[in-house]
Amino acid sequence: MGKSFAQLVDELREEVEEIFPWDLEEWLEEERDVLLVDIREPYEFEAMKIRDSILVPRGVLETAAEWGFEETKPVLVQARDRHVVVICRSGNRSVFAAKTLLQMGFKHVVSLKTGLKGWNDSELPLEDPCHQVIDIDDADEYFTAKITAEQMPPQ
Repeated sequence: MGKSFAQLVDELREEVEEIFPWDLEEWLEEERDVLLVDIREPYEFEAMKIRDSILVPRGVLETAAEWGFEETKPVLVQARDRHVVVICRSGNRSVFAAKTLLQMGFKHVVSLKTGLKGWNDSELPLEDPCHQVIDIDDADEYFTAKITAEQMPPQ
C-alpha cells in the first residue's frame, strides 16, 4: 500500500525548513527582503491573503518559477537568491512546494508552518482583494474544515 498524504508531508518536513507565523511577522517587521508565495487555488487567494503575497497556484509552480512559460512570474523567477516563504491554508501543501523550489535551485526557501490558519490563530492580519483587513472570526469560519460524510473513509 502507498503512503498517505500525512506520511508524505512528514517525510518532507525533514527536508524543508519551516517557520512559525510569529517568525514571519518578525521578518516582515525587520523589512527583510522576502517574497511571500501563496500556492493556494485562486478562489482561496481571493477570499483572503497576507498583504504583499503573490499567488502562484501549486499546479503551475514549476512553470511559474522559470522563464519562457505562460505562467512565468518574473518576480518569482528572479527570487532564487531571496528569502522565499511558501504559504498555504494549513502548512502542508506549502511543504511540497518549498521542496520543489529547493530542487529547482532556490536557495532560501521556507514553508509557513500552520499556514494561514496559524497566521489567523496568531491574530495576524489577513486582507481581502481590496486590501481591507478580514475579521478574525470570519477567517476562523472560512478556515473551519467542511468535510462531508462522503469525504470520510468507509467504516
